[in-house]
Amino acid sequence: MDMNQYLDIFIDESKEHLQTINERLLELEQTPDDMALVNEIFRSAHTLKGMSATMGFEDLANLTHQLENVLDGIRNRQLIVTPELLDVVFQAVDHLEAMIMSIASGGDGKRDVSETVEQLKRIEQGGMPDKQTAGEKPPLEHAYGEFEYHVLQQAKEQGFSVYEIRIRLREDCLLKAARVYMVFELLSEAGEIVKSTPPSDMLEEEQFGQEFLVTVVSKTPADELRTRLMGISEIDGVEIAAVTVNEPTAKSGEQAASELPASTAFEQAAAAQAEAETVEKQAAKQAGKTIRVNIERLDMLMNLFEELVVDRGRLEQISRDLNHAELTETVERMSRISSDLQTIILNMRMVPVETVFNRFPRMVRQLARELGKKVRLDIIGAETELDRTVIDEIGDPLVHLIRNALDHGIEAPDARAACGKPEEGTVKLRAYHSGNHVFIEIEDDGAGISREKVLQKAIARGIVSPEAAAHLTDQQVYGLIFAPGFSTADHISDISGRGVGLDVVKSTIESLGGAVTVDSQPGKGSLFSIQLPLTLSIISVLLVQIAAETYAIPLSSIMETALVRKEEIFSAHNQPVIDFRGKVVPLVRLKDVFSVPDASDEGDTVAAVIVRKGEKLAALAVDSFIGQQEVVLKSLGNYLSSVFAISGATILGDGRVALIIDCNALVK
Repeated sequence: MDMNQYLDIFIDESKEHLQTINERLLELEQTPDDMALVNEIFRSAHTLKGMSATMGFEDLANLTHQLENVLDGIRNRQLIVTPELLDVVFQAVDHLEAMIMSIASGGDGKRDVSETVEQLKRIEQGGMPDKQTAGEKPPLEHAYGEFEYHVLQQAKEQGFSVYEIRIRLREDCLLKAARVYMVFELLSEAGEIVKSTPPSDMLEEEQFGQEFLVTVVSKTPADELRTRLMGISEIDGVEIAAVTVNEPTAKSGEQAASELPASTAFEQAAAAQAEAETVEKQAAKQAGKTIRVNIERLDMLMNLFEELVVDRGRLEQISRDLNHAELTETVERMSRISSDLQTIILNMRMVPVETVFNRFPRMVRQLARELGKKVRLDIIGAETELDRTVIDEIGDPLVHLIRNALDHGIEAPDARAACGKPEEGTVKLRAYHSGNHVFIEIEDDGAGISREKVLQKAIARGIVSPEAAAHLTDQQVYGLIFAPGFSTADHISDISGRGVGLDVVKSTIESLGGAVTVDSQPGKGSLFSIQLPLTLSIISVLLVQIAAETYAIPLSSIMETALVRKEEIFSAHNQPVIDFRGKVVPLVRLKDVFSVPDASDEGDTVAAVIVRKGEKLAALAVDSFIGQQEVVLKSLGNYLSSVFAISGATILGDGRVALIIDCNALVK
């Protein structure tokens, strides 16, 4: 059978299982006694092992199998969850992720994991309880209820033998559930299975070690049963003991049901069965509503729709020129339909920021252990959605900000205790929508940013003069940390402070059409806020005219438009400014910035577009306003990537090209 057709599904599902394992392991570290978490981790590891074995990736399957043994020891209370144990488990998960990435990139998934496997084996062997020696069996025992007691009594009276059969599987058995099924099939043919330990549902999901116990009533001799069972592959041992039926030892839901009248018990059983079937059908129905789509197909769909948007603008232009009633009506209807289609396509490309946030709990745990600090990461709003193109780029800046929060922000436990703070620091990673933007905030309750220290470094590096430094606000001072090469670290470490500072974060975010700001309170903590556009491909702009040229200004940057009389334009520090609602706002003449030929200064008023970048404002002077329009943002390419204040271009309805203005570059 050709397995390549299933490779993409295997890779996607493997990544999902590894993500689940990572998340649940972090939760398990906080609540080591939560066996529900262990069972969920075990199920994901078991599924991954089965898929890997089926696809022929033996190294992957073997490592997962050894990891499964450790998880089984935890589940059977033979191992205790400690940070040291989890370090090795996380190391194994790292290897599994590397193998999956190798397979995804066309490799064979092979990797030298012998050291990690040996560590897992030592944990598995060294974690056994003292009362249990290497040769003894796990304490699997049956506790028979009243219903089972009566069944066994009746079997004895009718001449049947009652056996407790202990089945031990080989250590290297990969598909334990298949062996359990074969054992049950054989025993069902030879007699009647009364009870199993663990229960059958746990056996089916392989939630047991290498042994399980089955009680059977049969007329087949014990030796014959043992011979048949040993004929099943990967069974290492079979022990059969005759059962002496004692009084019932416990009452469970099963036994309680047996005490009811027969009709009532059957009705309840039927109702439970019907409810289970209903739940399964609903789950299957819900699962059928979701399909996996290759992202390349969505990109192709988006590119085609971008061309449609250009043609739509062209049709609207022709309709206005011809002024034909039926054509105008048809174009308006097409515009409404294409707008709905645009919304659907954009929503299809939206991805929860959870896909980026998921990597950080594990990273914070590892960094906190390296730094000797206690840190808790709180994630809020992980369901907030962003365009995939933004998601792909935002990961690295967030990694840098979180590493900075742990290295520079959160203090050591003894320093926090001396300040009256809890020893465990908190980093909050928060995402939320606001208008056409998504805001991502990284907040810590650490030492904050020292204004004096930042100013001293900035003056020493010549970033700001001593005279100007005296007049800077706190916000402006904190903004200096984004200068290239700026660092307040006293010692260079592997975590941060290696010369590649927050300027990389700022430039990356601004290249996405976003902005980053920082606020801090010394002794209480810092807050970094990132503002990002929802999407980058199709944006709403205001078209403006400068002489014979048309420019586009993104609506997300515009506060409002205004007509300013020339006598209301003043000069400050050799820069034209206007009074806008009580604020002094610099006036930027775009004709001078872009050297537009034949631009005139005729008229008594100046058309101005008020734009915002964070808390800063600027007024962009233009000749006239054309109107609002949705346009497709196209890159200028590598040759023109460094053009000042231009972020891209678009094709207008009449076929002309309009440059899109980067307002962030113009606001100083």
